[in-house]
Amino acid sequence: MRMWLPVLVAAVLLAACGSAPPVPEDHFYRLRVTPAPSPGQKLLPGTVEIDRFVADGLTAGRPIVYSESGKPYQVREYHYHFWTQPPTVMLRDELVAFLRAAKVADAVVTPEMRVPADFVLTGKISRLEKVVGEPPKAVLEMELAVRKAAGGKLVFLDTYRIESTADGAGVDDTVNALNQALATIYRKFLSDLAKR
Repeated sequence: MRMWLPVLVAAVLLAACGSAPPVPEDHFYRLRVTPAPSPGQKLLPGTVEIDRFVADGLTAGRPIVYSESGKPYQVREYHYHFWTQPPTVMLRDELVAFLRAAKVADAVVTPEMRVPADFVLTGKISRLEKVVGEPPKAVLEMELAVRKAAGGKLVFLDTYRIESTADGAGVDDTVNALNQALATIYRKFLSDLAKR
């Protein structure tokens, strides 16, 4: 028995040295906008089709993007923090639900429904990211445009940008700040549309 004890101890030590630390768990996040009150009139009479938004490079992907306050031109992505859907789909779908609830048109649809539209709404996400630094921030910048489906005449075009301080340095805090920023942008868009 004494002869096997060193062999067992060596085997246990070798097994302990070879075991890797547990892999970090993936985290998934979504953005949700609460409905706005209806402006009381059809701002876009007829059917509005909202295309999938566009975004460049990392912003279009599911990993959450961040930059450092001292390095604004360098953008990185997290390895274990993801959006539940690509932002180009998630922000479009939230705008569809938001405009339907506000009753701004007879119908608000996506291209997949294949119905004739009177207006086409497009969006471009320029920034949707966490800014690491003191204080930690969240930045959302997007362009929204509305054109007539027949003839393509531009009805509305504006760019919205919100840079807000997050309540903490975690990704959860940034997602909460981005959620508030998105709600503010959609409400401002609705207000601007009513004033045109």
